Formats: sequence, structure tokens, C-alpha cells
Amino acid sequence: MILIKNIQVYSPKFLGKKDILIAGNKFIAIDEDINIDYDTKIIDGRNLIAIPGLIDSHVHITGGGGEGGFNTRTPELNEIDMIKGGITTVIGTLGTDGISRTMEDLIAKAKSVKDNGFSCWVYTGNYHVPTITLTDSIEKDIMFIEEIIGVGELAISDHRSSYPSFYELKILATKARVAGMLSGKSGKVNVHVGGGKDLLKPILEVIKRTDIPIKQFIPTHMSRNEKILDSAIEFASLGGLIDITASSTKEIIDAGEKKCSKAVKYLLENKVPIDNISITSDGQGSLPVFDKEGNNIGLKVGKVKSVYEEIKDMVKSENIDLSTALKTATSNPADNLKLKNKGKIHKDFDADIILLDKKDLSINYYVANGRIMMENKDILYNPKVIV
Repeated sequence: MILIKNIQVYSPKFLGKKDILIAGNKFIAIDEDINIDYDTKIIDGRNLIAIPGLIDSHVHITGGGGEGGFNTRTPELNEIDMIKGGITTVIGTLGTDGISRTMEDLIAKAKSVKDNGFSCWVYTGNYHVPTITLTDSIEKDIMFIEEIIGVGELAISDHRSSYPSFYELKILATKARVAGMLSGKSGKVNVHVGGGKDLLKPILEVIKRTDIPIKQFIPTHMSRNEKILDSAIEFASLGGLIDITASSTKEIIDAGEKKCSKAVKYLLENKVPIDNISITSDGQGSLPVFDKEGNNIGLKVGKVKSVYEEIKDMVKSENIDLSTALKTATSNPADNLKLKNKGKIHKDFDADIILLDKKDLSINYYVANGRIMMENKDILYNPKVIV
């Protein structure tokens, strides 16, 4: 067992100073003063802040990229990066490449992440329709494959997409929704929104012409430019969920993308409810680098750590309170994706918890499913495969 004493707790809601008791992989008590006689590891939390383990719900866990040729394929996720970034749960997805990167490989990687002590689910499909699945059926994938919780990353308004028709998008969303209802999963459709002129029009047409609820879709990359960000405000005003990408580069921001922390601030200033906002890393996705003449000279790789870094920037640079900032990568994705017992420091929830230094919000302890993987900033995790 692990007993954390006298620590400021953000559940993400601020709970004040508490003791936290962990047994096995669960929180079994959060109370004022817990004392226990059993053999227990005790952590002094007086100079620390407890937050839920972060959830990154858009990660290319088997790697991404490839649009510039075979030598631009990006590597798969290394779990060490999850620890460094306070990420205890990831949702894996394919992207542009559904040919050399397969659903079989995605599921295998998800199982590997889970076997190593973390939490992982995935979306079925990739940018294109017809949807590439594991069982040749969206419904069967979601209902019978434990790790699959929805469909994505489906692309719209992007020259790399297959430009799904109204009918194709309607049928795909219906299949995902019904399969989610039957299996107790979210059945959400994760939508890559490119920089094309249609913006969110394909989704809005489905919402307007059918009874499919707007929260069936989670459009991502919504801070790509000012026009898309403003369309996100309109989408949220209708009750929609929006996702902001944390990974970026100076070149991409200079070209018009709004930095994640600033985008969240902008959304809040424009009356978007915090419960409708999530942030994700697009981890292991490709980030193009250009020279002064605009020529592509290489790629950088999206990092899962960017979620944690942007939450820090929300607090330190944008004056967003920590509880509000945390919701974007804890309780919000957990609720939206029906990730049971995730996203909160709460009795009987999974013991995913990060302990931050009060002074600079650096990560001191990392606990996933009740297992300490970082202690006093030293990484204790020993993977079976050493990279």
C-alpha cells in the first residue's frame, strides 16, 4: 500500500489538504487524516500537489508521418515519454497511413502498453473511408475488441482525406454510436480537421440533417488557424466537443496556428464551457520543419509530454486556475470517452496519480495503476524491451 500524507489534492476539483491511500491499483481512501498499521510506503506530500494521471486521447502509438516518403515515418511511442509527461492513459490511432500501418499492429502495441502497466485504448480506422477495421466491421470492432472504443482518426477538409460524403459520414457515425451503446463504450468518432475550406461543414451537415447528436464527434486540431478556432467556438455553442493539439513548432505557430494554452484561454474568453474542451498531443505525429523560403527540410515528432507542458503554460502564462486547466486532460476525456474509473482522484477509481512540486509544477512522483514508476524525479520503470 501507498499512503500520501498532507498533500494538496486537485481531483481535478480542488479538495484541499488530504491524505490519499492506495491499495493494489485503486484509491481506497481520500480523507483528512489516515493512519494505517500495515506495511505501507509513506510519501510526505507537504511540498507537493496531487493531480490525476493525465489522459492523452490522440496518440499515434505505432508511429505516424510518412507523407514525405518512407524516410519520414515517425517512431512508435516509448512509454518512458509517458512517464516524463505525466501521461498514464493514451488512446491510440492511425493517421494518414492505413496501408503500411495496420489495425493489427495498433492493437498489438496497445496490449504492449497495457502489459507494461499503463492504460491504453484505440480507435478503429484511419483518415479514410471505407473504414479500415480489424474484423471487417466497425460494429464488431467496437463491441468485441476490448481496446477499441470508437472510430478515428477520420479526416475531413484535408487534401489527404477521402472526402467522405454526407451518406458515408452518417453511416459511419451511426454504426459507431450503436456499437458504443451496445457495448457500453463511447463509440465516438475522432475527426481530423485539416486546413481546407469546408472546415466543420461535413460534420455540421450530418448534425443538421439527422438525429445524430453533435457530441458523437470529437473534431481535433481545432487551433490550426484563426478561422478554424472561430469555427470551434460556433461548434461548441451548439453543444459540440472540441479538441486542441498541444504539440507544435515555432514554424507552425508562425504560420498561423494558435499555441494550445493560448487557444484554451481564447475559447474560455469566448464563453466555451471548459467541459467541452480537451487537449491532446498528436504524439508521434509528424511536425514539418521549413526553411526561410518555405521548403520542407525535415520533420519533428509530436511528444506526449506537450500535454503536461501546455497545462503548465495555462497556469503560469495564461492565468487559468490549475483545476480548470487539468480538466482538459483528465475528467473531460474520461467522461467523453467513457473511460471507467479514470480521470479523477476518487475512491475506487484507478490509482493514476502525479505528484507535482508546489514551486514549479515539475513532476516528482508518477504512479500508474498503483505502481510507482517515478520517485523523487528518478524513473523506476524498467521495460522488458530497452530502447
